[in-house]
Amino acid sequence: MEKKTTLRPSPTALLNPRIDAIFKAIFTQETEESNEALLSLITSVLGKKITNLKLTSNEPPLTTTEDKKMSFDVSVTFENGERASIEMQGRNVDDSFETRSEIQIARLLNNNAKQGNEWNAEKVYQISVLNFHLPKDDKCEMSWYNMKNQKGHELSGHLNVIYIDLLVIKKLIGTPVENLTPLQKWGLYFSYADDESQKDYINQIAQSEKGIMEANIIVGHMSEAESNWHLQNSRDIAVRDYNTGLSNAKKRGLEEGLKKGRKEGAQQKAIEAAVNLLKMKLGTVEQIAKAQGLPVEKVLELKAQLTEEK
Repeated sequence: MEKKTTLRPSPTALLNPRIDAIFKAIFTQETEESNEALLSLITSVLGKKITNLKLTSNEPPLTTTEDKKMSFDVSVTFENGERASIEMQGRNVDDSFETRSEIQIARLLNNNAKQGNEWNAEKVYQISVLNFHLPKDDKCEMSWYNMKNQKGHELSGHLNVIYIDLLVIKKLIGTPVENLTPLQKWGLYFSYADDESQKDYINQIAQSEKGIMEANIIVGHMSEAESNWHLQNSRDIAVRDYNTGLSNAKKRGLEEGLKKGRKEGAQQKAIEAAVNLLKMKLGTVEQIAKAQGLPVEKVLELKAQLTEEK
């Protein structure tokens, strides 16, 4: 019997939870396991116990990762009326993510504002799990932004933008599980769930945190579907194509810059040589222009400048 080909590297390999569609699929199933995972993640981020929430529909429920046109944020409303949007982001396209975050959180608060004669709205949270540093020189595992003045006075605290930096947290790999915070455990899970060489360590983390255990079970079930591996493969190709294009563009820009710099440098040397020849009266304007590869008009301009300086 011919062996069926598969993109799954091994029978136990897991999909990459850093892919936005897979990330969303973990937390948007209408199951207790998915709800437990979502409660655990949000509690680890906000630092307060979240006991009840409901998903806020922003597109059809996700049961597979085949639909590429949907939004991949997870939108939820807490029992007290507060709202949050959680997303996974793999790269900072065009360095515009901070602006995007401000617009997203403003929209979220506007949508949560209550109608009436008073300014009433519950707090909102834009939570982004990032696989890059933001800002680029920031090395904090979590950065929490809200509106404050230069003296640190905070307004109402309604707008909350939160970044989780996986590049910082992933360096904790190998740390005894009992020494990790819940947020660090989630960060390590996202970073290494698909790395089979870290399977035993990730299982230890899952055993220590029920929400992560539930997430791991969900990813395991999803990993049995060949269609999800095809999607992951296509996403990998798209990311590599993007990175290659970006790298090539930078190289072309550097090469063009060097060529321009060399050209400008050669021209400056020709101008300096022409000035010296004019000072020493070695040749006519036409002869100097021809010898230095400069337009006659440029040499005439240099000659006029020298005359004015006398």
